[in-house]
Amino acid sequence: MSTTESPLPVTMQQRSDAEVAARVKALESIMIEKGIMTTEAVDRLAEIYENEVGPQLGASVVAKAWSDPGFRERLLANATEACAEMGIGGLQGEDMVVVENTDTVHNVIVCTLCSCYPWPVLGLPPNWYKYPAYRSSIVRAPRRVLRESFRFDIPDSVEIRVWDSSSEMRYWVLPLRPEGTEGMSESELAALVTRDSMIGTGPTATP
Repeated sequence: MSTTESPLPVTMQQRSDAEVAARVKALESIMIEKGIMTTEAVDRLAEIYENEVGPQLGASVVAKAWSDPGFRERLLANATEACAEMGIGGLQGEDMVVVENTDTVHNVIVCTLCSCYPWPVLGLPPNWYKYPAYRSSIVRAPRRVLRESFRFDIPDSVEIRVWDSSSEMRYWVLPLRPEGTEGMSESELAALVTRDSMIGTGPTATP
């Protein structure tokens, strides 16, 4: 379901990359010391989410939708089946819905209850996606949160819709195709698609 915007003041604190990295390293060390995981297993998991599962797969889907009107229609009608055409799917992606950004509508994704997220196309959710501050404030005042926490300004003339993911339905965004990309290949287009643009909290890259 989508929610409408209410202009309430909000703030959201995020841990720095260094803080997150330190916490991850500490947890990794404890798990290895206790024999729960091996260094090789940790490296393999990192490789899977860096190279086999992650935002690059979602980016390839977006690029195809930008390039192929028929595929775009199928993606918007049934994202799970359309992604399966490209061999993309699996756990946490059984029921996906893609919502399309337009010149007049901008979409943002959240999970207000926990951190439900379409892993097959976006990989693991970023830490801030799990924070209670994001989960509550993006619903109440999305325009302000995007501006103040993500430095992403959405014009007042553009409606913002916030979509609440759940274990039964996971949403993600088909961003607007950037201007000046006519004639670019799908691989070149995919390189412009960012993870945050598929969540709705950031723009695509410019060519």
